[in-house]
Amino acid sequence: MIRNKLRTFLTMLGIIIGVASVIAMLAIGEGSKQNIQASISSLGTNSIMIIPGAISQGGVHLEAGSQQSLTREDAEAIQQKCDAIKYISPVVQSGAQVIAGSKNWRTVVMGVFSDYFYSRNLEIQDGSIFNQTDDKAAAKVCVIGLTVALNLFEGQANTIGQTIRINRIPFKIIGILEKKGQNTFGQDQDDIVIAPFATVQKRMLSTTNVHMIIASAKSEEQIDEAKEQILQLIRLRHKIPKDGDDDFMVRTQSDLSNIFGSISKVLTILLASIASISLLVGGIGIMNIMLVSVTERTREIGIRLAVGAKSRDVLIQFVIESVFISFIGGLIGIGLGIFVSMMVANFGGWPVTVTLFSILLSFLFSTIVGLFFGWYPAQKASNLNPIDALRYE
Repeated sequence: MIRNKLRTFLTMLGIIIGVASVIAMLAIGEGSKQNIQASISSLGTNSIMIIPGAISQGGVHLEAGSQQSLTREDAEAIQQKCDAIKYISPVVQSGAQVIAGSKNWRTVVMGVFSDYFYSRNLEIQDGSIFNQTDDKAAAKVCVIGLTVALNLFEGQANTIGQTIRINRIPFKIIGILEKKGQNTFGQDQDDIVIAPFATVQKRMLSTTNVHMIIASAKSEEQIDEAKEQILQLIRLRHKIPKDGDDDFMVRTQSDLSNIFGSISKVLTILLASIASISLLVGGIGIMNIMLVSVTERTREIGIRLAVGAKSRDVLIQFVIESVFISFIGGLIGIGLGIFVSMMVANFGGWPVTVTLFSILLSFLFSTIVGLFFGWYPAQKASNLNPIDALRYE
């Protein structure tokens, strides 16, 4: 191996690339999973979402939320009768062009109760939020995200008190949200305008339905209890028979976490499986080189057998060589995999997390590959006839 350094390195190359690929792919998958979990957690502590169900048209089931089944009264009933609920807010939203002087910006306008800020952990950077009185009066006030503020007012210090127009309706800015940045799905969480629920529902959308209801349980231990209370209350209010299908869906933070966690897990396994193919290719490379080595060293094997070496000794010699190639290739591959993961994080902007499990898994797999693909050449070498081996030219 030392005498044929280049050949040894090229033999290791398949293992090096395979191990590095597995570590990098698992790091990207694990990083994405943790990022999704963090994004779901940022939706608010003990968060519960109630969304309209799907409708069926001509035997075709549309997406969730296509059925207009939830109302403001549903949210108020939950607030009054579900004692496991701490915060609740109906939500209506729409895309709109926001104008301030000569500047304009396309953003999302949401109508909510003031509880929405607490349930979603939204902090105010400047100014204040609206209150229940503003909602009852359908006051034309709003809180804007930092992206909207920068695009309409270019970072002016006196943004509070300024007036913007949304669908020709003037709104007074009373607060600016603290920066939250992008979520896992690339959505800018600061590109938003939040106004009192009644203002958006009546003055902008002219509707009686809501797009969803956001609630928060009093504690993490009461999430399941809160979910059950909501299910029973809404079914009762909507007069759904005991064996009838719900016209709404209730999703908790843990439900969302499990759904996206399962998706992330499948993607991680898929990426790791694809990367593992290169390990198999590397193993085949080891077997080919070891077969060549057996052929080149036939006379050496014959001499060893002639002076008293047993077939087992020759077998162990070649197996050790094969495993050693995989072992060294695995170590180099681990270093390369960690380096690639860091480069992806620094220059690609992808969230990555290198775990001890991924390192041990890829290293163990590479060693097994070396043992598996080195066994046949070693077995072939150990079965050589000493006389034929000595005559070999």
